[in-house]
Amino acid sequence: MTAIETDRRKFLAGSGLVLGLMLPMRGARAMAPAGPSFAPNAFVRVLPDNTVSVVIKHVEFGQGPATGLTTIVADEMDADWAQMRIEFAPANDPLYKNLAFGTMGTGGSTAMANSWMQMRNAGAAARAMLVAAAAKTWNVPAGEIKVAKGVVSHGAKKASFGDLAAAAATMPVPDKPVLKTPEQWTLIGTDVPKIDSLIKSTGAAQFTMDIKRPNMVVSVIQHPPAFGGKVKAVDDKTALAVPGVVAVKTIPQGVVVYAKDTYAAMKGRNALNVDWDLSQAETRSTEAILRDYMAQAANPGTQCEANGDTAKALAGAAKTIEATYIFPYLAHAPMEPMDAVIEPKAGGADFWCGSQFQVGDTRAVAGVLGVPFEGMTLHEQYAGGSFGRRATPDMGHAVESAQAVKALGGTQAVKHMWTRENDITGGRYRPLMVHEVRGGIDAKGAIVALDTITTGQSFMIGTPFFDAKEAFDDSMVEGLTKSAYGFPNLRVGVNVMKNGVPTLWWRSVGNTHTAYVMETFLDRLIELGRQDPIQARLALMKEERAKTVLKRVAELAGGLTAKSGRARGVAFHKSFGSYVAQIAEVSAGADGLPKVHKIWAAIDCGVPINPNVMRAQVEGGIGYGLGHALYAEITLGEGGMVQQSNFDTYRSLRIGEMPDVEVAIIKSTADPTGIGEPGLPPAAPAVANAWRRLTGKVVERLPFAHPSNLATLGGKA
Repeated sequence: MTAIETDRRKFLAGSGLVLGLMLPMRGARAMAPAGPSFAPNAFVRVLPDNTVSVVIKHVEFGQGPATGLTTIVADEMDADWAQMRIEFAPANDPLYKNLAFGTMGTGGSTAMANSWMQMRNAGAAARAMLVAAAAKTWNVPAGEIKVAKGVVSHGAKKASFGDLAAAAATMPVPDKPVLKTPEQWTLIGTDVPKIDSLIKSTGAAQFTMDIKRPNMVVSVIQHPPAFGGKVKAVDDKTALAVPGVVAVKTIPQGVVVYAKDTYAAMKGRNALNVDWDLSQAETRSTEAILRDYMAQAANPGTQCEANGDTAKALAGAAKTIEATYIFPYLAHAPMEPMDAVIEPKAGGADFWCGSQFQVGDTRAVAGVLGVPFEGMTLHEQYAGGSFGRRATPDMGHAVESAQAVKALGGTQAVKHMWTRENDITGGRYRPLMVHEVRGGIDAKGAIVALDTITTGQSFMIGTPFFDAKEAFDDSMVEGLTKSAYGFPNLRVGVNVMKNGVPTLWWRSVGNTHTAYVMETFLDRLIELGRQDPIQARLALMKEERAKTVLKRVAELAGGLTAKSGRARGVAFHKSFGSYVAQIAEVSAGADGLPKVHKIWAAIDCGVPINPNVMRAQVEGGIGYGLGHALYAEITLGEGGMVQQSNFDTYRSLRIGEMPDVEVAIIKSTADPTGIGEPGLPPAAPAVANAWRRLTGKVVERLPFAHPSNLATLGGKA
């Protein structure tokens, strides 16, 4: 067995150290200085110029893993933040897989959680080897050596990491490096500046759209007008006459126009005349699909979780209420639509992309081009948002991009770009969901039972991400199942529907709708029983961490009493292992919709690695969640055609509509859990609960701007 194979097995066993392995510089931000470097493991490289480069195995699309992972390494190394750099990992599962997925990938708010111990071990091992090198060089005991802010010292003797890099590379790697205790941390838990802020604010950060290659053409695509449609015939004469257009090709996904620049490609696409075959397409409208869902929702479905006898408890309840919640299809709408650059080469290809599934996307491109995976080089890029859109189980955009390259002959570089219209009409939406809910209270106002039936589409079943041995898709009901609340009688059921609309996880996945159902319906039950919204929740909670965040947000906001003309609402939700409570203050806007003035939030997500990034993620989750809850929906008209195409018809939150947000972070020594998504789920129900108190209006169909909600107040979207 070779040394490298031995080291690889140690990594797979969970040590997080691939010892003695020199890393390729693919994805590096700059050329390495000349001279020997020190690479004690797969994640850390100390360069002769004294910079420390941390290899980031997760895509960075603004959510902050590059900063968080680098912070962990820097703290364990006792490095100076100014000397830290990053490079993105190559597509390599044995070294860089997400330990929660089994393959490289970013999602489910797992970046910090799955990398926490890996990066701590990586940094601690590097520090130990630098200390060992100094001890040997100076002939002093290692225990007497100090390290602080990137300087190794023993009395008057001092050396930088770069000075010791060559010697450290010869030191034995510790099997179990000594990790710092929380009181020894100097960077973890502090607001260190984001490591990519400067290059992003100056325009130096490189995104896929920035890539230019010799002899490269730009391609854009026209997809079928209904999902499942196919090309019957193409009249491309007018398109080919557009100056700059070089070719028009048909691929399985639609019709591709190639040009010397983006504008010419888009102009050529507009000139296409395509005859579509929609015989196998999904041609139902949203309302037709919804009617089918509503009919199925009357069935109890597959039982996902049960406690007690819900039917008996409801039959004996002093009072009961029921509700039907409807949640629309939602697009992800990241600022940077899907894009990729592929340049064929002998025996493989170079692939530039802000990939969320690095190995999956790279392997998919290789498969389409008919080249070995080993011949592929992924150049991971910064990405301008995702919210789940860049992570498709079938690697859809990577496949489409490779098809575009192959159709042109597979000999030149192609930048395949989606426009905003492709993005909004291109499918992979948050699914349309229907929830039937019943609940009851006893004569004293205590909740005795809750029964929920979720009806909708699963994007997991039939993909490699779903375990066929499971009885149901947990992502459809997460947040209803395994709740932090302890109901005396609870039943959660699910009905799985099938249709031709492509769907996908969307920021916070099932929690986007289950939190709204749980928290607004629970609030109504609490009001029915004349209970206090905060105290009643505290009484139901099973977990102390849940109680802590709810108490903290109540303290932060000063309770639920609002000034005249306004009202406040509260909501709590646990998702991705994190606990979040929020209080929203609203008034009635002239448009008949809630005007959200402020949201207070408290979060416990374990060790707060970078509080500034955490606050930003909670703020961003609130803004993203509110915009979609208030305004956004994707609707299919007659013939199954999407009726929205850009931000003029797919409404987002505007800057003047963003409320003030105040975030309290609970100090914790628990291992880190999710932060990218948990801030979103409580926002909409907190606003809905405030809105009900202010107006008496119960909003069961989202968005708030849906005509069925506006009719009672005379407003308009």
